[in-house]
Amino acid sequence: MIDKQEFRQDLIGWFEEEMRDLPWRKDQDPYKIWVSEIMLQQTRVDTVIPYFNRFMEQFPTIEALSGAEEEKVLKAWEGLGYYSRARNLHSAVKEVHEKYDGRVPDTPKEISALKGVGPYTAGAILSQAYGIPEPAVDGNVMRVLSRILLIEDDIAKASSRKVFEKAVRELISHENPSYFNQALMELGAIVCTPTSPSCLLCPVREHCTAFHEGVQHELPIKTKNKKQREVHLAAAVLKDDTGRTLIHKRAEKGLLANLWEFPNIEIHLPYKTEKEQLREALKLEFGADIALGEMIGTIEHVFSHLTWNIHVYEGTLIELKEEKPDLKVVSPEEIEVFPFPVSHQKMIKQFYK
Repeated sequence: MIDKQEFRQDLIGWFEEEMRDLPWRKDQDPYKIWVSEIMLQQTRVDTVIPYFNRFMEQFPTIEALSGAEEEKVLKAWEGLGYYSRARNLHSAVKEVHEKYDGRVPDTPKEISALKGVGPYTAGAILSQAYGIPEPAVDGNVMRVLSRILLIEDDIAKASSRKVFEKAVRELISHENPSYFNQALMELGAIVCTPTSPSCLLCPVREHCTAFHEGVQHELPIKTKNKKQREVHLAAAVLKDDTGRTLIHKRAEKGLLANLWEFPNIEIHLPYKTEKEQLREALKLEFGADIALGEMIGTIEHVFSHLTWNIHVYEGTLIELKEEKPDLKVVSPEEIEVFPFPVSHQKMIKQFYK
């Protein structure tokens, strides 16, 4: 059985010596911790740091973010992906500004009711900003504890989270829950890694059941995801005779909601060429009369559940029935202010001249 007190001391002592210098750790501002935790979901620390710094320059306070236009928030998020995170954060910050007078709630019930704040994010904010001993269980924490406590529950199943939350509640330091939670995450990120854990460098190796039994490489138990669906698309970079380009805003709901893109369609009619399908769809959907040239390249973009294979065509915008709020013809200078998903940013870099 693990000695809880010694485990806490060894873990927190290591963290105090080895913690990475990260911008959101400079103070205990709950807003900064909140933003960082949302950005860090499914994104590496090294990628997040410059985004976090730029975001804080633009929106240094809850008041600043709550008053910002959504398009500016999405533009600041551009390239981080999983854009629903940004929209939910923006919506929740508005609620905090209006309902809690700009102060991030400090109770599990209130903070968990905010949009986009799940159990992990709630625990991370409550423990780091307010010193409340709430568990913050992410993939790193589940991996570390599955090895230390030899937990064989499948971490791909949502029901397993409760097992790990219970374990954290029993182990967590009530004197320093902030460092305890951060230390578990840090350990998973830099020592107790998925495929080759550095057991000889681990500060809590003596407490690790999996290490003593030689099964650390077999844990955690995680079933594989289903195969990703492949979607074939055709997109067009269309310019009029003044050099302006046609762009379109995606729907308010669904994948990449409210981001801008070059006009595109999913290809699934085998008896017509891609170019015919694209030309007809843009005429029907946007009232755009176009002439399509050659295919100028392909873009592949991988999501968690599907892969986009996009054939990109160049062409001429001959006539557009009318511009609308979600359909614009923009100059090279104007296009820079619109938030685009990564796949279409790639098109701008490679094919937009």
